[in-house]
Amino acid sequence: MLSTTERTRLGRARDRAGTDRADLYSILDAGLICHLGVVRPDGAPMVVPTGYGRIDDTLYLHGSTGALSLRAGGEVCVTVTHLDGIVLARSAFHHSMNYRSAMIYGAPRKVTDPEEHLAALRAITEHLAPGQWDVVRTPTRKELAATLVVALPLTESSVKTRTGPPVDDEADYALPLWAGVLPLTTTFGPPIPDPRLTSPTEPPAHITTRARTP
Repeated sequence: MLSTTERTRLGRARDRAGTDRADLYSILDAGLICHLGVVRPDGAPMVVPTGYGRIDDTLYLHGSTGALSLRAGGEVCVTVTHLDGIVLARSAFHHSMNYRSAMIYGAPRKVTDPEEHLAALRAITEHLAPGQWDVVRTPTRKELAATLVVALPLTESSVKTRTGPPVDDEADYALPLWAGVLPLTTTFGPPIPDPRLTSPTEPPAHITTRARTP
């Protein structure tokens, strides 16, 4: 179960709150990008889109060792959102979106253990492109030294979702207006080869299979 704190407790639409930790994992595992919110040393807020990976109850983020977003220190807020549809109501006021979202608060720690560092980079790569780690060149010592990885525990997290049709005022249901949901899905297109391939090379099966999967 997800624990509730003052920061993760929903103030409005509390019926949309998720309480099962499996829902959190599902949203994170289905996403490809997160937004990392930090406070810069000069006090200004900053939100950075970035890739991520999950191992059990830990979220891993990576970037250059010079990345301010990962070196800012203090607590951060990470969000992942899936937009599943536009909810079109009979009134402008009741238009909405169907979505799945997760929010995580916490103080990330710098990953210094070499084995965890490499495992985290594998998790991030495999999250973005499952099967890719085993077919590419692994990072060199120089590349590992240039890559900062931080670990964020999923201890303080919240889940919020909306599904279903619009909810109009009762009097508005009699209006002769169309209402409903315009679904939204994201799909992969056909793989585009790098023009600098040195010989005719077919993309590996894990790429072509994913491209054909809705």
